[in-house]
Amino acid sequence: MRGKLTNARIKALKEAGRYGDGNTLYLNVAPSGSKQWVQRLTIKGRQHDMGLGGWPIVTLAEAREAAFDNRRLARKGGDPLADKRRAKVPTFKDAAYAVYAVNLPRWRDGAKGKTARNWLQQLQRHAFPRLGHKPIDRIGREDVLAILTPIWTSTPRVARNVRQRIRLILEWGQAHGFVEHNAAGEMINGALPAIPSVKAHHRSLPHEDVASALEAINAIEASSASETARLCFRFVVLTACRSGEARGALWSEIDMDARTWVIPAERMKAGQEHRVPLSDAAVKILEAASDYRDKSDLVFPSPRKRMTGMSDNYLNGLLKTVGLADKCVVHGFRSTFRDWCADTGKPREIAEAALAHTVKGVEGAYFRSDMFQRRRELMDAWARYAVPGEAGEADVIQLHG
Repeated sequence: MRGKLTNARIKALKEAGRYGDGNTLYLNVAPSGSKQWVQRLTIKGRQHDMGLGGWPIVTLAEAREAAFDNRRLARKGGDPLADKRRAKVPTFKDAAYAVYAVNLPRWRDGAKGKTARNWLQQLQRHAFPRLGHKPIDRIGREDVLAILTPIWTSTPRVARNVRQRIRLILEWGQAHGFVEHNAAGEMINGALPAIPSVKAHHRSLPHEDVASALEAINAIEASSASETARLCFRFVVLTACRSGEARGALWSEIDMDARTWVIPAERMKAGQEHRVPLSDAAVKILEAASDYRDKSDLVFPSPRKRMTGMSDNYLNGLLKTVGLADKCVVHGFRSTFRDWCADTGKPREIAEAALAHTVKGVEGAYFRSDMFQRRRELMDAWARYAVPGEAGEADVIQLHG
């Protein structure tokens, strides 16, 4: 097996470039002086550059022998790259953690948040026992169906989440050339019965019961609940914000003089900055919360873990204490606020803006106009309704015959 290169010439090569030995074998010399064997080979009609290792660890004779074996295999219709790919194929578990790491920056609540925790927990419980140590190119539709079939109708929401995550992991494998077909994709649709999609609404109180609910929570003994949790709960209701937005609120976001709370885009669901007008009742809550201010800058710090925010469990625990947990959840008070707006004839576009909902079309264009003052009037009216004893008389609701 003769070629153009010799050991002496290879040793003497200094100039960067590609030097041919013949029969598809080349030696690449880098500007740094390192030398790598490369074989340019046509495999199943497509040209590929295959790395065969670096010189002098791989000698000239060894490189020629490997190149000859690859040419012979390709001529018979084989794929010399297949074994090389298989050696790099990750297990399903390793691929899952790679996909997790890629998606983590886009989850607003971070690595310790609910989204990240649930994403891994459902895979650990349902997918890892069967697929965890299996190379992703060996996963077939029977593996995926064995996981999904037992839970598809009993816990459809979990089953859909698990399938979506398996599918996403295998899509990652396809993008990196490890997987040819997605075993969790459309090919298994026929084996899974159709399940009607039912949107689960958060439990919410009728708006007529808001004032009494806030009174009950305010009356909880200090030994049963922290003051910061009670203040945070009332702040959530009076601002109609999401629980996480209030629990993560910082004093640097609050302008007490302007009675405005500016939530930065990175903490908003829609990824856009949101200004919240603060009613007199909301300002009183902040004044009370200032007694608990610490170096964390959190408006409502955790009562148990100093310098950290409180979890949603604190707020939902208040509902449990006053016997309302089976009737509503904290997030449901946004729906309560929206129902009140509808029942009292408040303009739809103002109510949607107050909830920081993204609206498309003509309404979305209107939303770009200045409605902040109108939203302030709306939130003042809501405060008078929700805490009439603290914010003046309640709004008069016009009843239509």
